[in-house]
Amino acid sequence: MTSCRECKHMVSEQAQNCPNCGAPYPSKADWDGWGFEYKSDFEIMGLPLLHISFKYRPDRVPVPAKGIVAIGQFGMGIVNISQFGVGVFSLSQFTIAGYAIAQFGIAYQLIAQIGLYIDKGYGQIVGSLVKLLSS
Repeated sequence: MTSCRECKHMVSEQAQNCPNCGAPYPSKADWDGWGFEYKSDFEIMGLPLLHISFKYRPDRVPVPAKGIVAIGQFGMGIVNISQFGVGVFSLSQFTIAGYAIAQFGIAYQLIAQIGLYIDKGYGQIVGSLVKLLSS
C-alpha cells in the first residue's frame, strides 16, 4: 500500500484509480498522462530533431508532436507523419503542407484522394486552389 499522489488516501500500488478521489494511477508520483512520447535531446532552432507523440495528458488533451521530424496523431514539423498534420513534407490523413501525400490535403504539390494544390496535384478528386479562388 502507498498513498495517493492527489489526496494522500492509502491505495494499492496496482490501483488504476484512487477509490477516494478518482485520480488515475494514484501510486505513480510523476504520472503525466496516457500513451507514448519520445523527444530526442538534439535540437535545431529549439525544435527536437525527432518528436514522437501518441500521448494524452491527464485531462485527456492530446500532445502534438512538434519537431524537425514529427510523428504522431497530431504533428507539426519539417517532415511530418501523422493523422492530422502541418509540415513541409507531410504523409498524413489530413494535412496542410508544401509537399503532401494525403487522404485529404492542401499543398503546393500533392498526391491525395481529395485535395487542393497550387502547382501540381494528382489523385482521385484534386483541383487547383488558384483556379478555385479565381473563378
